[in-house]
Amino acid sequence: MADLSAVAIIMGGGRGTRLYPLTRNRAKPAVPLAGQYRLIDIPISNCINSGMKKIYILTQFLTTSLHKHVYKTYQFDIFSQGFLELLPAEQTITSSEWYQGTADAVRRQMHRFLHTGAEEALILAGDHLYRMDYREFLGFHRDTGADCTLAAIPVGRRDVSSYGILKADGEYRVTRFHEKPTDPGLLTELKTRPEDDKPWLASMGIYVFRMSELVKLLNENPKADFGRDIIPDAIKNRRVFAYPFKGYWADIGSISVFYETNISLTRFDAPFDFYDQHKPIYTRSRFLPASWAEKCRLDRAVICSGSRLQNAEVEESIIGLRSVVRSGAYLKRVVMMGADFFESDHEKETCRSDGVPPIGVGRNTRIDRAIIDKNARIGNDVMIRSHQGEPDLEKENYVIRDGIVVIPKNSVIPSGSRI
Repeated sequence: MADLSAVAIIMGGGRGTRLYPLTRNRAKPAVPLAGQYRLIDIPISNCINSGMKKIYILTQFLTTSLHKHVYKTYQFDIFSQGFLELLPAEQTITSSEWYQGTADAVRRQMHRFLHTGAEEALILAGDHLYRMDYREFLGFHRDTGADCTLAAIPVGRRDVSSYGILKADGEYRVTRFHEKPTDPGLLTELKTRPEDDKPWLASMGIYVFRMSELVKLLNENPKADFGRDIIPDAIKNRRVFAYPFKGYWADIGSISVFYETNISLTRFDAPFDFYDQHKPIYTRSRFLPASWAEKCRLDRAVICSGSRLQNAEVEESIIGLRSVVRSGAYLKRVVMMGADFFESDHEKETCRSDGVPPIGVGRNTRIDRAIIDKNARIGNDVMIRSHQGEPDLEKENYVIRDGIVVIPKNSVIPSGSRI
């Protein structure tokens, strides 16, 4: 295993437009995942489990909930010499612009990273689901004498045009890199493992740089993005290698991927294991009561703490923290994020007198293939159906993306509504 004279830099500043409306009021890494986590918990947990405790998070858009979650969750003791620091985009004497891309963000904060004395910079995305021991990644990088190493995963024909595709030789040195290629001839040339059913290697957007070379690369190339600009240039005159990753990995970049990834976690043989006691995924401690269910039928349902379900049917669904599902409700393939607080009887009565349903899912409501964001109020006798195969649509209190109905945070769906 490699010693960890490296600093971790998590990119958390993108707009997350393809995850809208989940990113309407929050940064992409702050989007809830699997009922009780947030996307940012994944790279931070991987760092902690790998013994890395020098962590920076670069933030920019809608940062309030992300900053609040990170500061309330991750506090290293004073004897560990570890830290987790948030670095939002800020105006300076020399620049008044926001981060223009991943490389631009790192370039602007380089003086902070150099101050740590770290020999390597591990650059991570804030919106992926995977488990990786970064010590092995760093060890591969050092053993090859690389200036830059890209984590790469095998992909097949269906996915090849969605990622940056690299070509590597027998020692996994990268010789070519193309962003989202589609030309059939080029795809044939880019096959690293032509005999496999997944012959292409896709960049995972996870890099480790020798710090001195990273400084030179960013000074030589003023462009803004690692994948589009810096990496292709580095291949020309630096030792760039691919680290073949063999585990599960999902880029949570769109509503459909977010939805299907969450639904896959309801399986007994889920592709990602949140139950690994040796490499746990950490998140905020909330001190919630156990969930309660009465006369319910539950099949492949993940029920998170503080939830209350009465005489309901739930299939293939995630039921998030503090969720309320009332009598006669039927939920199938639903990702329900729950609520930020327990609603008091007084608050419920006030809402009732104003004609507003309480937080949660109302009586005799049927929901199929939907995402329900936090604090949503769905009334009685509501019908939300699957819109698979239909065009996208945006209304005041719901959005349809990729055939999935998304109820945004704090939305109200009146009783009797049909969606």
